[in-house]
Amino acid sequence: MTQIEKMEFKTELKQLLHLITHSLYSNKEIFLRELLSNSGDAINKIRFNSLEHEDVLEENKDWKIRLVLDKDGKTLTISDNGIGMSHDSIIENLGTIARSGTKAFLEQLQGEEGKTRPNLIGQFGVGFYSAFMVADRVDVRSRGPGKPEDGVLWSSDGQGEYTLVSSAKETRGTEVILHLKNEEMEFLDPFRIRTIVRKFSDFVEHPIVLEIANEKKEEGKEEEVLNSRKALWLRSKNEVTPEEHDSFYRQISNDFEKPLKVIHYAAEGTYEFRVLLYLPATLPMEFQFGEVKFGPRLYIQRVLIMEHCEELLPSYLRFARGVVECPDLPLNISREILQQNPVLEKIRKDLASSVLKTLKELMEEDLEKYRGFFQEMGSILKEGLRGDFDNKEKIAALLLFSSLNTPATQQISLQQYVQAMPEGQGEILFLAGESRELVENSPLLEIHREEKRDVLLLTESIDEFTLPWLNEFKGKKLKAVDRLDPEASDKGILEETKSRFNPFLKYLGETLSGISSARLTGRLKDSPMALVSQGMSATQERFLKRIGKGAPEIDSKRVLEINPRHPLVNQLRDIFEEKNDDPRLAQVSSTLYDLALLAEGSRPKDLGEFMKRVQESLKKML
Repeated sequence: MTQIEKMEFKTELKQLLHLITHSLYSNKEIFLRELLSNSGDAINKIRFNSLEHEDVLEENKDWKIRLVLDKDGKTLTISDNGIGMSHDSIIENLGTIARSGTKAFLEQLQGEEGKTRPNLIGQFGVGFYSAFMVADRVDVRSRGPGKPEDGVLWSSDGQGEYTLVSSAKETRGTEVILHLKNEEMEFLDPFRIRTIVRKFSDFVEHPIVLEIANEKKEEGKEEEVLNSRKALWLRSKNEVTPEEHDSFYRQISNDFEKPLKVIHYAAEGTYEFRVLLYLPATLPMEFQFGEVKFGPRLYIQRVLIMEHCEELLPSYLRFARGVVECPDLPLNISREILQQNPVLEKIRKDLASSVLKTLKELMEEDLEKYRGFFQEMGSILKEGLRGDFDNKEKIAALLLFSSLNTPATQQISLQQYVQAMPEGQGEILFLAGESRELVENSPLLEIHREEKRDVLLLTESIDEFTLPWLNEFKGKKLKAVDRLDPEASDKGILEETKSRFNPFLKYLGETLSGISSARLTGRLKDSPMALVSQGMSATQERFLKRIGKGAPEIDSKRVLEINPRHPLVNQLRDIFEEKNDDPRLAQVSSTLYDLALLAEGSRPKDLGEFMKRVQESLKKML
């Protein structure tokens, strides 16, 4: 009579199982990935052991993982012909929660110099128990190399106890039989199983075969292998064809176009990892519909551990798609939340550096093609100035801008701007606005046109929020031309002129409610007045107000700069000196101030009143 052993788990399994089945995994289908990973580990273990003990392979060497769907019995079976478990090892590995057979196996190998190490992925105990998310009972039949009668059957409902009984097993290996819960019958659907395997385990080294119980196999029909096993990133760069890259890129990105650039390499050293990234030619469609998940897929031993590993790539490079495989990367108990560790940081820095280097090469080799890329992804790339201080210079070198001296259809880099700077110009000048048409007609550019200086025209909302983080490029400070600059404004203005204008300037500062003060400037040539900011620019304020984060009214008051050479300004000053309560003084001053608001892209605070004044002026002209 076969003796049945009834045993309790060595930990508070009820509490831990509840945690595993309800908290550790974000979706139930993960259980299949875990069990397939365990099967792959088991095969790799026996293959490794066979290097020194050939007798362990005396039987089945046709490495295979088999999935059997039994709708009548309501069971899903995952079987392999790997290392198997003995009576004692099954207690050690399955009787203790969070016991990792794989981890113990690797620890045993530590310090053995000169031996080939198998690539194993698991924390066996925890991955196995994910089966209870979908099953109300799990049976495990297993045996190692040896006799059929050495087999053992482990069974549990996950409620604190398990049974163990001797059970003959003809072949070496392990089969895990899940008695599915009534609400989890979807996992007996062949299409569902195919989808899960291709999503998580498509590149597992060993074939994963699907079998339907009680289904008559057609004569001569081959077994259905679910995984492709074509892990491009594990192959040499020279072995992968452009057609294979195109196909794989479309598979992981849902993009219909070919990738613009391929980044494929193996990193060796303290940490080893493989990288296969693709840069798209156009902005991915999902980027146009709000927040998207990003980050390369993370694989270990060809098994998908995370679909979007954001920790591996800075968000400003989120347009890059691809795969990273790293056997050295430690995972936490769920395999879904990566621990902060030096391996992760090393890969992140390496990937960022590789993408930026590839973009630099593209820019140097084919500027037109790069301009097409930047048109699509440039605004995302600019975010790096604010978030990646280590790579600020590299990112800045990749940016393109419109400029005052550049045709509207073209853009220039900061390097090109610096190289073209006239002798004596010590700063990189820029001016922001919603469109090129608005910015290039700003009165504040008049002095720069006259003196042949170029000015970068920033026409994207993100520009003013990121470019100041650069501060300087190639030793040249960045400077906004719409900021208050007393030293530059006073240039060329005589003290006598200042003294005569001071009472009039004080009058403007007191009567025009939208400004903090008025002052003379030498940087206007053809315009009578212009507004400059003391802090946040007018463009930034308008943007923040549009998104509901407007600055307080006191912060929006700017300085009105006056051109003392302009006829209108001199006429107004004369009227003020003759009769400072003349109604024309207030009307014309207000109209010129409103025109300055329009020139900077803002709207007059009282548009109706402004229109009336303009109409009255037109009547007098006629």
